[in-house]
Amino acid sequence: MDTRTRIAWNLRRLRIAKGLTQENLAVDAGVDRSVISDLERSKHNVSVDLLDRLASALAADISVFFVIPPEDDEAAPPLKVGRKPRA
Repeated sequence: MDTRTRIAWNLRRLRIAKGLTQENLAVDAGVDRSVISDLERSKHNVSVDLLDRLASALAADISVFFVIPPEDDEAAPPLKVGRKPRA
């Protein structure tokens, strides 16, 4: 697994674990939602500054993006589609 794919894998895993949509994470990190989508599909070369903003938005250390996933680790399941109902 190359580094770009590893970052994509870990970004998606962390975002799903926090229950954030791509749009929510994008707003928190100050980027467009399409940037998050491109990163998760390994289509965008990420800068250290952006990794730092993403880590802050996910309340994690930047090093989590470089963790090698276990061989048997499956892809993170998608979140439910649609907006959450208002309280």
